[in-house]
Amino acid sequence: MTVDTRVLHSERYERGTNALMDEIILNLRQIYDPEIHINVYDLGLIYDIDVKDDAADVTMTLTSAFCPVADYLVNQVKEAVELTLGEGNVNMTVTFEPPWDVQMIPEHVKLDIGLL
Repeated sequence: MTVDTRVLHSERYERGTNALMDEIILNLRQIYDPEIHINVYDLGLIYDIDVKDDAADVTMTLTSAFCPVADYLVNQVKEAVELTLGEGNVNMTVTFEPPWDVQMIPEHVKLDIGLL
C-alpha cells in the first residue's frame, strides 16, 4: 500500500475507530520536539502509522534534514509505538518528501499556539 505522505496521519485517522491506534497516538503525543515544544504527532511529523497484526511501519519526518536531535526523536517515536506493540515490532522510516513546514501543523494546534 502506498500512502500519500502529503496527507498527514492526523488528517486521515478518526479518533476512536481503533483502540490500538488511539493508544499509539496517545504515546506519541508524549514526545515533544525540544525546539518547538509541540508533540511530534500534532506537529505533523508523523506521516503514517500502518499497523498489521502486532507490528507497525511508521513513516515520519523531521523539521529539518539537519535536525540536531534526529536520532533521539526517531528513537523516542519507535519506543512510544513499542509501548503498545512490544519491543522489536516497529519499523521506522524517515523521509523528507514532502519536506516539513509550518503548514503541516493542524489548524487546531495552530489555534492553540497562536499561529492563527
